[in-house]
Amino acid sequence: MNAYLGRTPVALAVAALAVTLTACGGSDSGGDGGSGDAVRIGLLLPENETARYEKFDKPLMEKKVAVMTLGKGKVLYANAGGDAARQTSQADAMIKDKVDVLVIDAVDSKAIAASVTKAKEAGIAVVAYDRLAEGPIDAYTSFDNEDVGRVQGKALLEALGDKARTGRIVMMNGAVTDPNAASFKSGARSVLDGKVNVGKEYDTVEWKPENATANMTAALSALGKDKIVGVYSANDGMAGGIITALKAAGVSPLPPVTGQDAELAGIRRIVAGDQYMTVYKPYAREAEAAAELAVLLAQGEKIDGIINQFVSSPTTKRIPAVLIPGTAVTRNNIATTVVLDNVYTIEDICTDALKATCDDIGLK
Repeated sequence: MNAYLGRTPVALAVAALAVTLTACGGSDSGGDGGSGDAVRIGLLLPENETARYEKFDKPLMEKKVAVMTLGKGKVLYANAGGDAARQTSQADAMIKDKVDVLVIDAVDSKAIAASVTKAKEAGIAVVAYDRLAEGPIDAYTSFDNEDVGRVQGKALLEALGDKARTGRIVMMNGAVTDPNAASFKSGARSVLDGKVNVGKEYDTVEWKPENATANMTAALSALGKDKIVGVYSANDGMAGGIITALKAAGVSPLPPVTGQDAELAGIRRIVAGDQYMTVYKPYAREAEAAAELAVLLAQGEKIDGIINQFVSSPTTKRIPAVLIPGTAVTRNNIATTVVLDNVYTIEDICTDALKATCDDIGLK
């Protein structure tokens, strides 16, 4: 992966921070003693159904915090397993433990607002990560989520070609509790509206693949398997569930199915020809941005050199943000995206069952 945000202000901010830490010996709030107390960052991730969180986000953030704090920063980690109440308890425990900063990827953006307020009252800064939580957020980092939806929509239109007007598509959106899902949908709709016929549309409970399978089975029953020419799936996990339903119904050839997150299973499905595309989001850039924001806030430093936009939630206006673009990945550019950035090796992708296909598409 690309190890930096690729913007000069970020490099300057990191260098300046390193000098500050070297001169001062770190933060003096909380910590583990030694020559100075360590920055303590509470990291709350939402679920483990999606492979990215524990494979990419957590270790990448831990590594960046360690670099920025000269090995003295500490990331306290909790995963909510998709349970909003559990995440609230985890956040409250970290507030009680007096962490310096909370980085929260909310299960439910509204449900976590009380904990965000509680953190603010305790003098603890809060960085919203990947999903924009409600409450008095100090900073936010994510991908440009409407643009992600546009990337998906454009790819689906390209795959459909003349079929866009002759059949129906199914839209499999994410959970209504996730504000990102609404942004993906909005972006996709901005491209697709007026150019395709949407036969069925679902907001998939908890983003779960099995729920996507059930939704797709219902859509096939309602529309007829010969009438569905494409499927907009908001992420790779649901794409897998959708493809399971399509195959169970005997649909052949499979219609183009979109995705997001560049999960290994999704990349393999693209190689196999079962899934048309995914959106690669460089998690290193997002995780490092969150780590930079968190450490700077913990040290009382300005974050102006890092932010590139302002966003608003229903409860907070003009939240400083770092938003990062995503890239469409199809069979044609796996080598120049996820392989080039060392997310996966060719050996990871090209299993014995896929070896011949990998060779055919030049992935070797």
